Amino acid sequence: MHLTTKQKQYLKGLAHPLKPVIQLGNNGLTEGVVAEIENALAHHELIKVKVPSNDREEKALIMDAIVGETKSEKVQSIGHVLVIYRPSEDAKITLPRR
Repeated sequence: MHLTTKQKQYLKGLAHPLKPVIQLGNNGLTEGVVAEIENALAHHELIKVKVPSNDREEKALIMDAIVGETKSEKVQSIGHVLVIYRPSEDAKITLPRR
């Protein structure tokens, strides 16, 4: 799945008022955290994940790993917050066509 620019803009607008659902702790990206992200994506489709890290490269690697592990689409990342989207079977969010 690939999101167009218009679809990403639409999702950014929807994500703006959301609070981070998942926050990584000192242990980083564990299997339990990935499972929680999976559950949140299945329930909400669009979520924010907070990745506290002072190292930019490490933070980027963790964010890429989250997107890869959950087979979701990265909408945006600002500072320590990653916004990801993955449609569920009962599609709660209707994306613009193009």
